[in-house]
Amino acid sequence: MSTWQSFRSLARAMFLGFRRDRGALFFTVLFPLMFLVVFGGVFGHQTSSKVDVIEIGAAPLIDGAVAHDADLRKTMKVTRYATSAAALRKVEKGDAAAAVEQRDGTLVVHYSAADQVKAGTVRGLLGAVVQAANQEASGRPPTYRMSDVQVEDDSLKAIQFFTPSLLGWALASAGVFGASQTLVTWRTKGMLRRLRLSPAPIATVFGARVAVSLAVAMVQLGLFLAVAQLPVFGLKLMGAWWMAIPSVVAGVLAFLGIGMLIGAWAKTQESAQSMTQLVVLPMAFLGGSFFPLDDAPVWMRTLSYVFPLRYLNEAMLNVMGRGLGPASALPQIGVLLGVAAVTAFLASRLFRWDAS
Repeated sequence: MSTWQSFRSLARAMFLGFRRDRGALFFTVLFPLMFLVVFGGVFGHQTSSKVDVIEIGAAPLIDGAVAHDADLRKTMKVTRYATSAAALRKVEKGDAAAAVEQRDGTLVVHYSAADQVKAGTVRGLLGAVVQAANQEASGRPPTYRMSDVQVEDDSLKAIQFFTPSLLGWALASAGVFGASQTLVTWRTKGMLRRLRLSPAPIATVFGARVAVSLAVAMVQLGLFLAVAQLPVFGLKLMGAWWMAIPSVVAGVLAFLGIGMLIGAWAKTQESAQSMTQLVVLPMAFLGGSFFPLDDAPVWMRTLSYVFPLRYLNEAMLNVMGRGLGPASALPQIGVLLGVAAVTAFLASRLFRWDAS
């Protein structure tokens, strides 16, 4: 039997084994898709939230600004309360950004210092309203104007961030868990020793395992894109989205390398599972799969660079969510391939044919 025939037979056998393993099929494909459906359904069409402002009595200055400024209506939601006590309680509880009341020519803004970000936003917004009203009252045109332009397409939705990040988490979990458990299982059950004595070269055996993992990853990518593009979720692929394919390949190789390293080091399945959990769980949360790292503390953003999942998420986000060109994913792909090479080398140094 030629090397190619051995490779094809082994790959087919491994793929059929994966397809018949309902547990592996569920946790590799269906479980991550459930997360995409839940996240996409809840947050898929969410845009930036409005600033909640409460009017205490009549505030003609705010009413006039909201009536004539369409952009302000998209940013600020105004609710009117008759008394100040109930309005101030809403602000204290954090249910509203501010309560405002107009006393002749003065706009009094009540805000809570407990949320500095919300307080700063509403004070800046209302300050701009007062400034615009003063300019209009003076009859003099403003000397300077600001023109703001969104860099992304107007159709950008949250689903375009969730799709690559949840896909990255699914690929990382499947790659690390699959490789580490497979290697330890093969060793503890004596399969590695039998494979060593078989006519098929050992490189062909591991090559078939990598090929099956890449094929499963491509299936995952296709399913994620198909589900996310359903009208209910509304994913729109941008120009260089196809760069997600080499990004996924590089990411899978990196995660397989980490899994092989764990599998080569661990002597039992229990120790392999524990070590895999120690790697995958922090990587999932610090890799930017469940929340954007831009809003995370500095120490968390710094630590995230240790985990290869960050680079896979960033590469796919650049080409699928931000609409950047193909070159934007190349540095991240280079890092992932470097991780794959280093971990594969270390795994080869620790590799053992049997458990003794």
